[in-house]
Amino acid sequence: MSSRPASADWTHRRERGSLPLLRLMVWLSLALGRGPTRILLRAIAAYFLAFGGPARRCARAYLARNLGRPPRVAELYGLFFAFASTIHDRIYFLKDRFDLFRVEVHGRELFGAGGALLMGAHLGSFEAMRACGRQVGQRVAMAMYAENARKINSVLGAIDPAATQDIVELGHVQSMLELGERLDAGALVGVLADRTLGDEPVLEVPFLGVPAPFPTGPMRMAAALRRPVLFMTGLYRGGNRYEVHFEPLADFSDLEGLTRAERDARVADAVRAYAARLERFVRAAPDNWFNFHDFWGGRG
Repeated sequence: MSSRPASADWTHRRERGSLPLLRLMVWLSLALGRGPTRILLRAIAAYFLAFGGPARRCARAYLARNLGRPPRVAELYGLFFAFASTIHDRIYFLKDRFDLFRVEVHGRELFGAGGALLMGAHLGSFEAMRACGRQVGQRVAMAMYAENARKINSVLGAIDPAATQDIVELGHVQSMLELGERLDAGALVGVLADRTLGDEPVLEVPFLGVPAPFPTGPMRMAAALRRPVLFMTGLYRGGNRYEVHFEPLADFSDLEGLTRAERDARVADAVRAYAARLERFVRAAPDNWFNFHDFWGGRG
């Protein structure tokens, strides 16, 4: 297992836009409704496609790798528009406006009374997935480095103050204790496992034909908590349609008696399984993977 840190150039990229502009968009979305304000999304997506130089270059490189050919302008635009759509729809999911959407759920039967870790990615909409958890009566929390999205979180926290209670900040001494308490209470805890802050071990795994650095931290956390792990994603399918998928990924509840080497091997196997599952969904929905940075770190 590699100990070299993963690329984290995205952490140094200055956030674009402004808090007043985001607040205005939120106000318009709630005042005018989803339909009229989606017209603005097309202009926003076109703006970032035209002027988001580094993000556009990385998006083009990713789509070329995924599609096996240079992407058309319409495909690049589709990626930016899908991203804008999921951010926009997050407002309505947070306001419990589930009536606005058609959400198709696969794997609902996997949930029982106990807590579980949900390993996702910057693929589609986490908020669509969390809405499904609410509908089946399970609290869904998100483990994340909250400072990475401080602007959008401050706006969405103003929409639904209770939403901020469902965020567990990682990187603190008490983080694992809080996660364990939530899981013991039967909550589902989501983790986006396709990025790191650049200071944790990674495993080189083939992804879209080229070795890519995947962080081992999320799976090590799951192993330390001795919990089952499900893959999760909420794919945006255009219009008001979402597909939410839950699939078994790993189970760390039976690590008692294993040596450290054996536990490390289980973690590595889980990371490989995660990368393979992510690749399958990324190929199925190329416009849903919102990694606007050099994920491969110059490889290939």
